[in-house]
Amino acid sequence: MIEITFDGGKVVTAHSHGHMIRTDQPSDNGGGDTAPAPFELFLASIGTCAGIYVKSFCDNRQIPAENIKLIQTTVYNKETGLPVSIKLDIKLPPDFPEKYKASLLHVAGLCKVKKSIANPPEFEIITSSK
Repeated sequence: MIEITFDGGKVVTAHSHGHMIRTDQPSDNGGGDTAPAPFELFLASIGTCAGIYVKSFCDNRQIPAENIKLIQTTVYNKETGLPVSIKLDIKLPPDFPEKYKASLLHVAGLCKVKKSIANPPEFEIITSSK
């Protein structure tokens, strides 16, 4: 379970497993721009999820991951403002072993966030009393 609280202004915080994930809105949307907007966190969850798969792949093979970066680019539908494509470019150092490149691409695609988007869950929004 994740509990969501309203913490003043446009700050909305998710409380999950002892962690607080704070969000805010940009100042041009009435917020204080003190934290990422929820949609920024959503997009970041895609890249960070793929990143943990890449990092684990490298760790399991004793390949240093410090010089690896993932660059995420999103293209939006101009009418709806929704993403139409998301590209993850895994920037590898020149000494990354060639024999592992295809496998690395495969494991990055195993990300649970990406899989959830590809197979979206049903949403149910209800109200109840405390």
